[in-house]
Amino acid sequence: MGRSPSTLTKLKLGKLKVVRRQLLQRYEHQPFISCLAGLYGCQWKRYQRARVQPGECCCNKLECSSFGILIVTFCLSLVFLYFWSEAQNDYNDFDWFNYDKLGYWFPWSVVLLVVAAVLFTYVALLLVLAVCLLSEGQRLYLHWSHKIGILVTLVFSIVAITVLSDLWSKEWTTLLLSFQVTAPYLHLGGVTAVTVLSWPIALHFYYHCVSVRQVLIMGVYLMVLFTLYLVPLGMYSPCIKEEGTLGPPPALIGHRGAPMLAPENTKMSFAKAIEFGGEGLETDVTISYDGVPFLMHDQNLKRTTNVHKVFPNRTRELASMFTLGELETLNAGEWFISGDPFGTKASLTVKDRGSAKNQSIMNLSDFLNQAATHRKLVMFNLCQPPQNHPYRDSWINRTLEVIRNESSIDPSLVLWLPNVERSLVQDLIPGMQQTSEEQASIEKLQENNIVKLNLHYSQMSAKQIRKYAAANITTNLYVISQPWLYSLAWCAGAHSVTTNAVQILKNLSRPLFLMTPHEYNLMWILSDVVSAVLIVVVFVFHWWRERGLPCFSGSRQTHENGPYSKFRTELSDVWSISSVDVPGEVRSFHTTPNLSTISEVHEPPV
Repeated sequence: MGRSPSTLTKLKLGKLKVVRRQLLQRYEHQPFISCLAGLYGCQWKRYQRARVQPGECCCNKLECSSFGILIVTFCLSLVFLYFWSEAQNDYNDFDWFNYDKLGYWFPWSVVLLVVAAVLFTYVALLLVLAVCLLSEGQRLYLHWSHKIGILVTLVFSIVAITVLSDLWSKEWTTLLLSFQVTAPYLHLGGVTAVTVLSWPIALHFYYHCVSVRQVLIMGVYLMVLFTLYLVPLGMYSPCIKEEGTLGPPPALIGHRGAPMLAPENTKMSFAKAIEFGGEGLETDVTISYDGVPFLMHDQNLKRTTNVHKVFPNRTRELASMFTLGELETLNAGEWFISGDPFGTKASLTVKDRGSAKNQSIMNLSDFLNQAATHRKLVMFNLCQPPQNHPYRDSWINRTLEVIRNESSIDPSLVLWLPNVERSLVQDLIPGMQQTSEEQASIEKLQENNIVKLNLHYSQMSAKQIRKYAAANITTNLYVISQPWLYSLAWCAGAHSVTTNAVQILKNLSRPLFLMTPHEYNLMWILSDVVSAVLIVVVFVFHWWRERGLPCFSGSRQTHENGPYSKFRTELSDVWSISSVDVPGEVRSFHTTPNLSTISEVHEPPV
């Protein structure tokens, strides 16, 4: 039986589509766009791509929502990555906080930073691919695997920000402080990013018919642009100073010695702090069950000793409930080598590693004598024993006895920090420097003979530091170990800082990010002017390139001199196939003058 005319028509029409597709594939051999479409949507076949026509949207509603979620995810992951990278100063506290909750040590802070960096990089690359595709006028088709990856990154960022805001809320203060030194450079990066975005924005604005959507996009873009241009007017940084107004660097007080180079609160740790130029030593003092003050930060001995081996049934018992004889049987250095809490074990010599393994718990008198030998300042927190402790009510007196009678230290080198029975302390040893952690009024501080404030770095304020300094009250900030934070304290006028990184901060010859107001204004104005010029050039270029395209909302017809004329010329041979004798609907197809309809063939992505 012969085939019906309708069947022949369908066969011929199918052959026509195959030929057109093959010609289109040969014409669209563009490796750059193929790579973009392949990486973004796994559309590696050339004919699967589809170009946006004038007046059309860049994607359907689903893909538009995916692109919006991508932008939101990028912003949140950027916020978290910046937040956590600036929190490096307190990574050790974060890791030991988790140790106390989980019972074992692991560098969770570094793992969290790596995961945040990887996820941000992934999302940023997807966003760059999307912008590049839009710049090339391509439709967006995000592969389902990328959509899952974006959702995972979004959930991770939201959960991480929420949890850390609840458990580690003080780090947001660190983030705000970081802006005081990085804001000029973040402004420069923001202006650069918005300038680069002018290319796809201009392409979108001129290529599509002007509509409410285009006007809205342009309005938002200009608002962000001018906001960035004017942001420096509201910036403040103590590191923007006139030449000659920078004070001396803050003195360095070793926090429990040099805990990056030796086990904390040990003789080796304090020796390392002195060796690298520390001008003071900070520690924590607890009273043993038999009345001997010794050095221990934690309430129990689990973290910094081998108590689980020597006294396996007393790992959670308070450190103050051990006698001095029991404490002397413990090793206070093995944990440092096995755990490597700061990741610095590899930098130690073989001799130092061996010495670190054999450290013991140190008593207060030995600590004071070590500081006295090198004329170093000392400062310590004092922990009151529990209710059933024999020295519960005489802990202050017992500590003062050690300072006055059992050590050779000059009282003027002692920064007395405990705020208990301060009048009694001054009567018994009047030469000590009274230090307070309370940011009270000058009158109240002077009434208690306070000569130094010991404040957390989050309370840093150049104005307050100057105010107290005018009343001869110096300021010490704790714990500062990152160079950028030390630079900020230096510029703010702090007199000393307590640090875990004496060996690092001692090498800073000048603050990071220090610049004069003239240099800052030059950088600000120059970057804004260059950005504005480049953006104008980009918009003028796109206007010139697209000026031949008519703007008819219902038409896809392009101008002969427009950017698609070459495409139409090179594919003009496609229409010669229409000479096939096809009745009715086929002939109407090949006689249609709308040539641009064959410029894009789109099939659902595989």
